[in-house]
Amino acid sequence: MPVQILAHMGDLFDWALTAAVGKERWHTSQPSQWKEEQQRFFQSLGTFDAFLASGGPLHAPIEALMQGPVADALTHVGQLAMLRRLSGSPTHGENFYVAAIVAGQVGADQPAAVQPFK
Repeated sequence: MPVQILAHMGDLFDWALTAAVGKERWHTSQPSQWKEEQQRFFQSLGTFDAFLASGGPLHAPIEALMQGPVADALTHVGQLAMLRRLSGSPTHGENFYVAAIVAGQVGADQPAAVQPFK
């Protein structure tokens, strides 16, 4: 179910943070309702993002964090996008190379697409 995927994505960023601060641990969360999981995901992502931006010491190689939990989460983003398309509610693609991406802007509220795909 999509909510299970989203819960797992929150778990991935929680894990990434524990690895980054040198206290690596994995916890599998029981999925809640979609809205709560969405909030938890953005909180987990935001906390991990803030730690990376802090300049604090990394206790895990950045390459391992990117190829492990971050890459895993990106795979799941693709799964959610595919499920949306299959259900008749596709996301709108855009050119992320020119997108208005700002460090720390990790919540649901994002700027409009600079160059949407047609």
